[in-house]
Amino acid sequence: MDSNVTDKSLADQVETALTELVEAGALKPGRKIVFGVSTSEVRGRRIGTSGTEDVAERIYEGVERVRTRIGFHAVWQCCEHLNRALVAERELAERMGWTIVSAVPVRKAGGSMAAYAYRRLADPCLVESVQADAGFDIGETLIGMHLRPVAVPVRPSVPWIGEARLTMAYSRPKLIGGERAVYRLEEPEAPAGAAGPSGPASDNGTCD
Repeated sequence: MDSNVTDKSLADQVETALTELVEAGALKPGRKIVFGVSTSEVRGRRIGTSGTEDVAERIYEGVERVRTRIGFHAVWQCCEHLNRALVAERELAERMGWTIVSAVPVRKAGGSMAAYAYRRLADPCLVESVQADAGFDIGETLIGMHLRPVAVPVRPSVPWIGEARLTMAYSRPKLIGGERAVYRLEEPEAPAGAAGPSGPASDNGTCD
């Protein structure tokens, strides 16, 4: 893979898969997507051993193609050396009330992808954690801690980016309630005082 890691096909793969995630999750402008990327795994190496800016550049290019078209916010997860903190635009972090932490990601402490993204943002910062609306994980970097429940996996038509396995998910609101819960508004409720089914209160389908 090494001879081809800077090929434009990496950006194309990312663009294709990310477009599928956006469509599957019906992600609108302003939504947040967390990206976890092992550039080592993309090269066919073990995570954390062979990071490279060349791969990061191609992946960033693919993400930007979709982001500029859709208008979502990208946040970039660092490696475990920075406790999986995330690179984000400072304006977004302050608006969302995220906890900002003090570090600058570099290749050996943060990872090549986070380091590259940090240097491309207008006013970058690191935040401790987020609850993103979707996630895009190249190389099994484990981004689940930054996804809002409930995560719904998406199987991409491009299951690999380079030689790294791709995992994607979007989040949906929790379905709450028991057996009487309704999740779609279909018909208006009966007027107050209207006759309902006979029988004890416990069987009439109300919470009164």
